[in-house]
Amino acid sequence: MTGRIISVIIYVLCAPFLGGILDGVSRKISARMQGRIGPPILQPLYDVRKLLNKQVVAVSVPQSFLLICYLVLMILSGAIFFSGNDLLMCVFVLGTASTFLYFATIVNSSPYNTIAASRELIQIMAYEPAVLLAGVGFYLASGSFSVRDIALADHSMLLYTPGFFIAFVFVLTIKMRKSPFDISTSHHAHQELVRGVTTELGARYLALYTIAEWYENVFLLGMVSLFFLNRNTWSIPAALLLTFLVFFLEILIDNTNARMKWESMFKLSWEVTLLAAGVNLLVLMLIK
Repeated sequence: MTGRIISVIIYVLCAPFLGGILDGVSRKISARMQGRIGPPILQPLYDVRKLLNKQVVAVSVPQSFLLICYLVLMILSGAIFFSGNDLLMCVFVLGTASTFLYFATIVNSSPYNTIAASRELIQIMAYEPAVLLAGVGFYLASGSFSVRDIALADHSMLLYTPGFFIAFVFVLTIKMRKSPFDISTSHHAHQELVRGVTTELGARYLALYTIAEWYENVFLLGMVSLFFLNRNTWSIPAALLLTFLVFFLEILIDNTNARMKWESMFKLSWEVTLLAAGVNLLVLMLIK
């Protein structure tokens, strides 16, 4: 129990800094791919600190409350995961957090927010089945929803869940808001919806949204590493290396693909989920 509490404390305190550094690494790698030097790796942390020091401007009280709930639930989903508890509960809390972000966007009457909120809802419908099926895949492969039991299994879950892994990595591009699926908001300046779901956020609330994203990215990459971990000690550095390669792949996709229309994103994500995760699910049900 003490170890789990320590894990939660470390996650809550360190995840935003790790997420900010990963964001900085993403910017630096993207810049190098485009022939630029790029900003310092710690620049995202500097940006958030500057936003937190600005005057509090709340466009609406409900929006502020919903956004704070989004941040709290995002922290909770990662805390459940890194404490080694129920993976399915992590997925449900993560989905609930996304719903709060949708409501925080649509509660404002701005036409930009209305369009961005509808696209955010489409994204949720596109990636949620793959995320949920990943949890089911872990259960069928290990016989447990416990993150601790899965991580300490005799073998890596990837041996039994390659289809779930493919589907999860595919929708990870949507969850991390990278091209070609950055339809509701984008980290790039070319977004025609100004800033999508963050258009009407005041400075401090934009900082809270960014921090919530960092928590989410650390949690999602933690789920990626869960595919590789097992009871052998060597699996830890291997999982870290392979997880970073997945992270690099997302950056590469982001810099080599133009953004799709929402119809194409929705269709493609469901096709990959059904073909990869669906077939893998049928195979596991037959052999287990």
